[in-house]
Amino acid sequence: MTDKLDLKSPDMVNENFEKLAELFPNCVTEGATGREIDFDQLRQELSHAVVEGNKERYRLEWPGKREAIVTANLPTTKTLRPVREDSVDFDNTENLYIEGDNLEVLKLLQESYLGKIKMIYIDPPYNTGKDFVYKDNFSKDKQEELVESGQKDEYNQRLVANPETAGRYHSDWLSMMYPRLKLARNLLTDDGVIFISIDDHEIENLIKIGNEIFGDINLMGPMIQNKLNSKNDTVNIQRNHEYVVAYRKRTEFITNTKIKPNLINKAWKEKTVYEENGEYYYLNDPITTRGEGGTLNKRHNLGYTIYYNPKTSEFVPEEDYDKELAKTSNSEEMVYSTIEEYLDRGFVPVRPPMVRGKLGCWTWSLNKTTEEKKNLIVTGKNGSYTLRKRTFIPKEEVIEEGGKLLYRYHSEGNSRSILEFSTNEGTTVLNELMGFQGAFDNPKNVEMLQYFINLITDKDFIILDFFSGSASSAHSVLKANSFDRGTRKFIQVQLPEELEEDHEARQHGYTNICQLGKERIRRAAKKIKEETGADIDYGFRVYRIDSSNMQDVYYKPQDYVQNNLDLFADNVKPDRTADDLLAQVMLDWGLSLSLKIEQAEVSGKKVFKVAENSLYACFDNGIDEDFAKAIAADAPLRIVFKDSGFKNDTAKVNVKQLLKQLSPETEMKVI
Repeated sequence: MTDKLDLKSPDMVNENFEKLAELFPNCVTEGATGREIDFDQLRQELSHAVVEGNKERYRLEWPGKREAIVTANLPTTKTLRPVREDSVDFDNTENLYIEGDNLEVLKLLQESYLGKIKMIYIDPPYNTGKDFVYKDNFSKDKQEELVESGQKDEYNQRLVANPETAGRYHSDWLSMMYPRLKLARNLLTDDGVIFISIDDHEIENLIKIGNEIFGDINLMGPMIQNKLNSKNDTVNIQRNHEYVVAYRKRTEFITNTKIKPNLINKAWKEKTVYEENGEYYYLNDPITTRGEGGTLNKRHNLGYTIYYNPKTSEFVPEEDYDKELAKTSNSEEMVYSTIEEYLDRGFVPVRPPMVRGKLGCWTWSLNKTTEEKKNLIVTGKNGSYTLRKRTFIPKEEVIEEGGKLLYRYHSEGNSRSILEFSTNEGTTVLNELMGFQGAFDNPKNVEMLQYFINLITDKDFIILDFFSGSASSAHSVLKANSFDRGTRKFIQVQLPEELEEDHEARQHGYTNICQLGKERIRRAAKKIKEETGADIDYGFRVYRIDSSNMQDVYYKPQDYVQNNLDLFADNVKPDRTADDLLAQVMLDWGLSLSLKIEQAEVSGKKVFKVAENSLYACFDNGIDEDFAKAIAADAPLRIVFKDSGFKNDTAKVNVKQLLKQLSPETEMKVI
């Protein structure tokens, strides 16, 4: 059919609609004429204040929804402070463990990790009536939040009980989840995916807000997790399952993405690797058919003979022997002209095996077998020889264990929507690792999380879990990397929620969830390294959320007097270190917190070098022209100083001019 010219100008309304829909998928709704933009919702997205509106439309509404949107869009003045003493291999690792309110952390990651996270897994509160939700109220100041929530520790925790009798039982849960999912979507790569564990209490609401945030076309479908164990229920139908809801970020990446949405497999598989002349390969299934349709009477052209020499391992497809060209062949292989010659020289005929009592046939045609001969091999013993394909792999993908060469891979089995993973298994693994019973309530099954990780065929990407709990997802990343020597990185985010006084973990020295989670990662890393010897990244950098490193300004200009001007000579809080300042600079400049950090001395000053010359930072005092000349020799892309760190005002101007002259590509900033 011939394409016709439109013979009309572009429909700018539709084009603008699609642009808005991509930027604000939650503003797309249904109206009398079909899909429409909800302009009240759009106004809300573009406002820091609550926008009132009461137009009727099809969508999920709840008390507090507009506040939830405002909460997601409001900026934060918080920062992340490194905690080196809790970290493992801080300067070199690319894994992160962040302590703090996940809403604030997600906001802080918006620049550094925008569009960089390939996979998110979260296990949020299920809203069972017995757990907690975050009470996010953007209009209250810090003290009001502390008083209302009953939390008064240094982390400004905002977890509150949400019993089923509460008047906003579902609304409070929705208001908690909405801004977090909205911010999480920004962090996903275009072909990224998010997995969310949930049960019956909020499955419907989760899908509704998920459809609004990610678009219903990007819903990959809730998967049912058969827990393989359940408690008796004498009133209702017994529940022995939970759900995992999965969304991809963008539909147009369905065909190009390396994610296989519902491809859930029971286990990793491995194949024995063979070496031949410096090349490595593993064997695939025999090139033979199995079903009723694969018999010789159905496929007459696939019943040819292969001649094989057991002593030399040489084999020849039937076609080769009767070519006249064989007699004058200049090939390095000896090609004989008659069947008798093959038989006289020790060759034996190899035929396809029987199929259900009938003559079988090969899967490939004679021509294809001849063309692919270099990738084929005959295996078995006399009477049961068969033809198999060899798959060659790079040496770096070969694993040596117990004196054997192995290739581990993730089998691509049938698509499934039912996952069978015992919830008890997650508890057993954690208890054995920690060395005592009752380490954590309902930790996730590590194998299930590892399966989700392996749905993505890449081996180098970032996995984020902002309801980290006992850090099961970090454990899963380490296991996945140890199997295939991948370089996946994890980011764990967890509020340092206090454990109950009678919690078993307290008897072993753990007072909050973060302490338990960090120790779990350390122990898992040690165990995996001992068992596999894998050369992977076992470390993690710990960061803790806190107020800005910069001084708060409490005075209006007219209130300044000579006595208090000295308070602002240095705008950095006195308890903040150079490490603290570097973390805030990296976040503000949009650099990943996992970049390699080195420390050096230049002209007597301490200098941080991030990702070689991507960023230089010096927070010492007395910065002058000589230091600028020394730094310019390295030509860093970016450099940052304290505003109060220059020797004097003249030095500040001169340093800037020298850098422009000696290293024009260097961008200089001060804090």
